[in-house]
Amino acid sequence: MKAVQVVGYGEPLRMTDVPAPKVTAPYDVIVRIGGAGVCRTDIHILEGQWAEKSGVTLPYTIGHENAGWVHAVGDAVTHVAEGDKVIVHPLITCGLCRACRFGDDVHCEQSLFPGIDTAGGYAEYLRTSARSVVRIDDSLEPADVAALADAGLTAYHAAAKAARSLRPGDRCVVIGAGGLGHIGVQVLKAITAAELVVVDRNPDAVKLAVSIGADHGVVADGGQVDAVRELTGGQGAETVIDFVGEGGATRDGVGMLRRAGEYHVVGYGENIDVPTIDIISSEISFIGSLVGSYNDLCELMVLAARGRVRLHTTTYPLERFQDALDDLAAGRIRGRAILTP
Repeated sequence: MKAVQVVGYGEPLRMTDVPAPKVTAPYDVIVRIGGAGVCRTDIHILEGQWAEKSGVTLPYTIGHENAGWVHAVGDAVTHVAEGDKVIVHPLITCGLCRACRFGDDVHCEQSLFPGIDTAGGYAEYLRTSARSVVRIDDSLEPADVAALADAGLTAYHAAAKAARSLRPGDRCVVIGAGGLGHIGVQVLKAITAAELVVVDRNPDAVKLAVSIGADHGVVADGGQVDAVRELTGGQGAETVIDFVGEGGATRDGVGMLRRAGEYHVVGYGENIDVPTIDIISSEISFIGSLVGSYNDLCELMVLAARGRVRLHTTTYPLERFQDALDDLAAGRIRGRAILTP
């Protein structure tokens, strides 16, 4: 089968022919890929940022946002069958460790991460686990929802955590209205009654966010902190969800937060530099957010099937993988880029 692989850090990806995956264990599921999302993490992988953490042996197939059709299953798999449309949770988990038993499979002690530390979905077929596939509604198509497997799931997980403390009338600032942020806005609109303020450097991204549910849009042109302060009566927002995490976003985000507020960190790339006395005196909280659980993905698929969450996508055939990565790196993608075999 055709697959796009990392052959060296700092080198371009390469399309090559590799053996198609086969069922080798009772709970294996082979998925024929219908869509694979192109994520900024893929760029970070090529830069070598994940090399030490993942420990993966090169070459390997990249791609961790995947959806498609069940092609084959192991003899212990009963909840999906050949031909079913599925979205693939980005982790393969054991189901037996303490975290999995609590439904917190994001922190499975033995997880594998296809596209990060094992073969991913920039290919025609992907091997995963029965614990990782979620059947999707007949009204949905794999290429249309593939990026919800990670970008959508990450946004949902962060929004759902923030929603636990957001009350009607509270203000929530969303920093970044790109691939994750535009999904986060829709999720927040669906599950909370908070007033949503979206901040982004790109005016078109801000317009998109307002069109899909944000109550206010602020272009990050240097006056964004003051603009958010003005919108919140000078107090700042109860919650900030930062989908950027670099380029000064964390400094701005802390400046937009009110006393006793929560700062949810989703994007990454820079350090948060806040004097501890400021954290203590204002009782602000910093909360990390990583991907999401299998149950989170099931809930997100309900919202997608009901039309409450829609991805804005640009589709590329698999052989144009480099164009998709280049467009993402250059900021030319509104929403998510999707590769289709």
